[in-house]
Amino acid sequence: MGTTSQSQPQPARSMRASFLIGVGVMAGVDEIIFHQILGWHHFYDRATPAIGLLTDGLLHAAELVAIVAGCFMLSEVRQQRALVPLRAWAGFFLGLGGFQLFDGLIDHKVLRLHQIRYNVPLWPYDLAWNLTAIVLLLIGLWLWLRCKAREKRRAEPFP
Repeated sequence: MGTTSQSQPQPARSMRASFLIGVGVMAGVDEIIFHQILGWHHFYDRATPAIGLLTDGLLHAAELVAIVAGCFMLSEVRQQRALVPLRAWAGFFLGLGGFQLFDGLIDHKVLRLHQIRYNVPLWPYDLAWNLTAIVLLLIGLWLWLRCKAREKRRAEPFP
């Protein structure tokens, strides 16, 4: 697929690429701050500390793959002059919030892979974790809706 000097905007590809980057960035924030710096938990805490450390390494590898793949995808869209920046920002925030909410609900509560912290009342941490995710998702949704409205106005014929 060669590059073109003028390409049609590609909102879906712009959004997918930055969504992957957002997922990877939030996984990195979680892994670096909560797993390494604060030492509150590992990705999988229901086994030995060595297994916990191994799963942190696997999470780190997955986040790097997501970031690199997203960057390559975003670079290709930019090279084709088809990037829709507002869609890209929407995808980024949806990726951030999507990872955070998935981690807070599925990893923490459904699968019980780990908790945010141990030996403390969990509800304030769970509330802050999941509310942060919802705020990030709402920012992404707001940006996406703004972009959809802008695209709709551009597609309408002039009177």
